Amino acid sequence: MTLFFAEGSGTTELSDQQLQQALVTTYRSLGKKERVMIVPPDYTRLHSRAGRLTCMSYDHYGKAVVDVLPALGTHKPMTATQLDHMYPGLPHHLIREHRWRSDVVTVGEVPGEFVRQATENTWTEPWPVQMNKRIWAGGHDLVVSIGQVVPHEVMGMANYNKNIFIGTGGERSINESHFIGAVYGMERMMGRSDTPLRRILNEAQDQFCQDLPMLFVLTVVGTNNQGQLVTRGLYIGDDVECFELAADLSLQVNFTQLDQPMDKVVVTLPPDEFRTTWLGNKAIYRTRMAMKDGGELIILGPGINGFGEDPTIDKLIQKYGYRTTPEIMQHVSREEDLRSNLSTAAHLIHGSTEGRFRVTYCPGGLSRHEVEAVGYEYGSLAEVSARFAHETLEEGWNHSVSEGEFYYISNPALGLWALKSQFTS
Repeated sequence: MTLFFAEGSGTTELSDQQLQQALVTTYRSLGKKERVMIVPPDYTRLHSRAGRLTCMSYDHYGKAVVDVLPALGTHKPMTATQLDHMYPGLPHHLIREHRWRSDVVTVGEVPGEFVRQATENTWTEPWPVQMNKRIWAGGHDLVVSIGQVVPHEVMGMANYNKNIFIGTGGERSINESHFIGAVYGMERMMGRSDTPLRRILNEAQDQFCQDLPMLFVLTVVGTNNQGQLVTRGLYIGDDVECFELAADLSLQVNFTQLDQPMDKVVVTLPPDEFRTTWLGNKAIYRTRMAMKDGGELIILGPGINGFGEDPTIDKLIQKYGYRTTPEIMQHVSREEDLRSNLSTAAHLIHGSTEGRFRVTYCPGGLSRHEVEAVGYEYGSLAEVSARFAHETLEEGWNHSVSEGEFYYISNPALGLWALKSQFTS
């Protein structure tokens, strides 16, 4: 197994030229390829640098690129505008839409005993190894999986083989993986590279994917002192080593450990990235460990106009709402519609405050009734935005005469916030 490129630190700023050079050097070392598939993230990972890396890969291989399969998971397909924004110049005829309910093949199972041990008895069923049919049977001589490593509520740390098994997975693999993560406990996994789900996915890769010509291209992205997004690291390899190196750096770049809990937090959701609470609740996932009991989380979501990325999931969120874990687990035990959509149950648990703090949601496209019906408090986007002029705020602690001390986060997708006293290595 090979690590082709590894460069990064908490102060590194890799230019586009450096990214391209690393890719080209790697690709040349692999020899000529005739059928290349690229599996990048979708528009919800706009800031991952994966769009540029996808275009650079296409520029290198040209007509040898026969498929570009955005790892949608359960997300909405990308629009033509989004495709052009994220992958400028990439021909649209190469784009393949992943349909998670139908376009998958089950290539095997991780045994129930392995799952039981990995999850510490949280889940005891065999885990289905699923992926898009084109990856498994497309006859490619290279499959390039591109993505960003960052703290993640389900996996601990995002990307690597998650991009394949979940991003292009099917109903069972997505549902069961999300549910395992939720029931095992988000706080036990966030910011860790060695988690129950990662062990399961690594076992799946070791057992069933050794003949797939996989190459992983992983970024670590953060902000510099000027508040600009920069590429802090790039890791290219064909096994878990490149992921572990990226995860170690991501903890330095994307993980903020606080000495004191946050009593009032203001989070903005960039409208081009966040249009549903399914995605926007990263504002809750990523801050929950640092929130003070009785505190308030204020979410400014000008682009939020729905709940789920999928119509079925949207209806389920509206039906059950973001309740406490015991309440959701009771619904799972009694209600077939939720039991058949365990990823939704997991999402509802992740989006819960467990009764510890308040969430004031200020959406651009949802009514007061819709917000309050799912368990949050409603805030007028215009009124609350006027109270917190986010254009003038600094990342982290701020103070105003009218609002007192509060913590500001411009994009929750880029980090994880927790108390030093709660987080152990």
